[in-house]
Amino acid sequence: MELPVEILIHNTLVGLKGAQGTLLAISPHGYYEVNVRFGDKTHRVQLPIAETVVIRRTPEEAEAGEPIEVQR
Repeated sequence: MELPVEILIHNTLVGLKGAQGTLLAISPHGYYEVNVRFGDKTHRVQLPIAETVVIRRTPEEAEAGEPIEVQR
């Protein structure tokens, strides 16, 4: 996945449930760096990977009969 990418964020620590944001970086120290709106302001936030789910906003599209390749 190329960064930055538009995502949906789920994180109970800060009360995000499907919040729209932008994934900027994935740190080897165990956190996602994202931009997310709180009220009318956009904030850069570091969220722990273990406590956070990120979902790409645009779904993957596979060719007919072709499996989707997942990068790890």
